[in-house]
Amino acid sequence: MSSIFSKIIAGEIPCYKIYEDDKTFAFLDIHPETMGHTLVIPKKEVDKIYELEDEDYDALMKTVKKLSRHMEKILGSRILWKVVGTDVPHAHVHLMPLDENWRYGKTLEPTEDEFIEIQKKLAI
Repeated sequence: MSSIFSKIIAGEIPCYKIYEDDKTFAFLDIHPETMGHTLVIPKKEVDKIYELEDEDYDALMKTVKKLSRHMEKILGSRILWKVVGTDVPHAHVHLMPLDENWRYGKTLEPTEDEFIEIQKKLAI
């Protein structure tokens, strides 16, 4: 059975895509803790990050690093990495720009226009 993230990669479910290469995919979280909250996922579906083959793990972490640097440059804030692994059974890393409004567990409700605006800023 495909995870919701695999369906997003396949284009079956829409998303606000930020980045894609042959092994990884990144898109905005629809329940963000901060504006720009991005999920980075391997295209290969595995439940846990440590189940990835080394090549896929390395690709995932290179994308996490690349996007973190890009986001920090664009948004001017430190980027928090969070690996929780309980909400969707598909390995993923959360990248969250830290700003003065961030509080653990608090989520935002951006409008469609706000999602599109931040997507345009962050897309590579």
